[in-house]
Amino acid sequence: MAEREERDETVGSTRPAWFTWVVRAVAAAGLVVVVWACVTAWGAVVHGHPAYAVLLGLTVLGCVLVLWRNRRPRGAHAGWRRVADVVLVVASVAWVAAMAWLRPFTAVEPALAAMTSDAAVTVTETATQVRLEPTGEVSGTAVFFQPGAKVEARAYAAVLRPVAEAGHPVVIAKQPLGVAFLAVGAFDDARAAVAGAERWVVGGHSLGGVVASTEADAADDDATAPVVGLLLYASYPAGDVSGFLTAAVESVSASRDGLSTPEKIDASKADLPPDAGFTVIDGAVHAFFGDYGPQPGDGTPTISHDDARQQISAATVAFVSGLDP
Repeated sequence: MAEREERDETVGSTRPAWFTWVVRAVAAAGLVVVVWACVTAWGAVVHGHPAYAVLLGLTVLGCVLVLWRNRRPRGAHAGWRRVADVVLVVASVAWVAAMAWLRPFTAVEPALAAMTSDAAVTVTETATQVRLEPTGEVSGTAVFFQPGAKVEARAYAAVLRPVAEAGHPVVIAKQPLGVAFLAVGAFDDARAAVAGAERWVVGGHSLGGVVASTEADAADDDATAPVVGLLLYASYPAGDVSGFLTAAVESVSASRDGLSTPEKIDASKADLPPDAGFTVIDGAVHAFFGDYGPQPGDGTPTISHDDARQQISAATVAFVSGLDP
């Protein structure tokens, strides 16, 4: 009889108050992170790959459900179910932290103005890519570009628009969650979007350049529309491709870059073909390869962003146009 009363008392007990409040706090923090991400990066949420927006929506649904279920004290679990409760709370904290960390860098001017079509370039935006297509004579050399980590695709419109004005179709990938490794199929989508391309230059900024190096190596011997050029913005390959990459290489870096530092760029020379070209934008920083504002950990520039962008665009046009037959 005593055992039965003790068992009934255990079943009827409630979770500790502190645990209930921890659960509520995590759920509330999730809602705060979603609001913060939408307020500070709304353009990137709306114009980026839909994966992040979907995860933000799921976060809202999950947090609201948790707060609704925890509006009253709940019965305590025993044994493995109590451990499961703790694991779920820890996983929820990790989820909320990931949503905060994944908040993208939003495109700013003049990139936004470069997203407007005119007599020279037609701009098309879909859920997975941005296309800049010449309206006049079109070269057979097209460009596919992978953005840097968490950087919105539109941020590269201004620096790459001169390439389209020079006659080269440009496709900028919208990466799931802003991670280039999750957009490894985007190059195939670009090929389908620019079916008339006879050859490709694959490029990328920072982490995007690492993935672009892999894509260039995989397609430099394609029978129909091979990759003939690899364009690296403040980037370098993950491994040694010097012995088997046949595509031409142009590395454009910044002397004041605090992330892809000059020392890292110099070290990467051994991993690239011996005829690779290296252009250093004196006084520029990592964030000057796009238009998305300052980036944590970056260096301090000694030239203007406009000056750096003009030099980067000029080096890019010269490299891409030089690959035409």
